[in-house]
Amino acid sequence: MVLLCEDKQHRAFVTRLIHRLGWKPRDLRIEQSPTGRGSAEHYVRNRFPRELQWLRSKGGERVYLIVMVDGDAAGVSKRKASLSAACHQLGVPPPGDADNVVICVPSWNIETWLAYLEGKTVDETHAQYPKMDRPRNCQPMVDQLVEMCRDRALRKPAPASLEEACTSYRRVFPSRGSGSTHLA
Repeated sequence: MVLLCEDKQHRAFVTRLIHRLGWKPRDLRIEQSPTGRGSAEHYVRNRFPRELQWLRSKGGERVYLIVMVDGDAAGVSKRKASLSAACHQLGVPPPGDADNVVICVPSWNIETWLAYLEGKTVDETHAQYPKMDRPRNCQPMVDQLVEMCRDRALRKPAPASLEEACTSYRRVFPSRGSGSTHLA
């Protein structure tokens, strides 16, 4: 499994989530944007076609790509379209239903999801949610997401971007952890 992400907060969130969903840390290769070297979104967008090609080169092996990139002002649809455009530029077919790719685009950013998982009602059109002092402090929020997954329902009103990420997960992992660890 490969995680392609922007920053430490994305890394901490997904790492905790996949651990709670039954994977081992050794099952994960992390490709994170280097700090202080330009746009993290740009890093993810440019690296995406290469990781997608790697995934496809594995043929029948059970390999997966999880992409986490903030929506920022662009939003989910435009951010996903930019990933597809990056593929087209390099002559790589964009991901399809046969590809084991989960694309997560928190909008505005991951802090929106974290605030929601803390029990707040959130507005995805604003980047008004505070960053965590330490990325690992997201563990209780990830645990809350796992609990919602066990109940097979996100608390309403759920951020549309989180619902879309859950749908992407279910497409790739329709029976992963049947029952207790299935995403909402």
